[in-house]
Amino acid sequence: MKVRKAVSSRAPIIAIHGEEGKGKTTFAAKAPKTLALLYEPGLPRGVPVDEVQDIGSFDKTMTALREIYAAPGEYRSLMIDTLDAFEPRVIEHVCAENHWKNIEAPSYGKGYVLVADKWRHVVRALTAIRDRHNMLIVMCCHSMIERIDDPRAPTYTSYQLRLHRRARAVIMDSCDAVFFIAEDLRTITEDGGFTERTRGASDSKRYLFTESRPAFAAKNRFGLPPRIPIDLNFSFSELTKYWEAA
Repeated sequence: MKVRKAVSSRAPIIAIHGEEGKGKTTFAAKAPKTLALLYEPGLPRGVPVDEVQDIGSFDKTMTALREIYAAPGEYRSLMIDTLDAFEPRVIEHVCAENHWKNIEAPSYGKGYVLVADKWRHVVRALTAIRDRHNMLIVMCCHSMIERIDDPRAPTYTSYQLRLHRRARAVIMDSCDAVFFIAEDLRTITEDGGFTERTRGASDSKRYLFTESRPAFAAKNRFGLPPRIPIDLNFSFSELTKYWEAA
């Protein structure tokens, strides 16, 4: 039996989620030498990025990923913007492949089971690109507020990736890090005499939250600080130093 010390020297697969206009695309585009798969029209002003054209379907996306796997050129990072805009293409492909009118046509949720399998194909392709070329993978996704039924606590709500729960599980499991981008919200209680009023407040600063909380989904495998301030001058090297050290 041969034994060796197991270490990870690969670039990570990252997902970042948040509400509209919080800077997901701007953040992801700061990754080194980024090539983008853009499924949403338009980019934020002042965010230049090279994009792969003609990826309007699931099959065309997989073809593009195979070509990137074969020859990524000078690019060191691959960005997907956004996962929730790509999801309808996955569903459309599964429906066409099985001659279904819509994804609800088969019984017992079989449609979404097959959709999750297609997401696994995508993840395997992205992982193969990462492993072969040590490319950083950054996937953007919008957030949704979802009810969480935890047997250890009363039901509560949380920001989660805006994907079907099966697809979300595939993405969350495949990622080395999941970041939630938002302002640092706090509550203020105001004394109104006979009544008290509690309201939310925050400043204009935005943060990457890197560890899971009841309020949002997040994780990382690199010992990142739980909250990292980001602004327009944020350098991606502030993150890469953690997984390069790991």
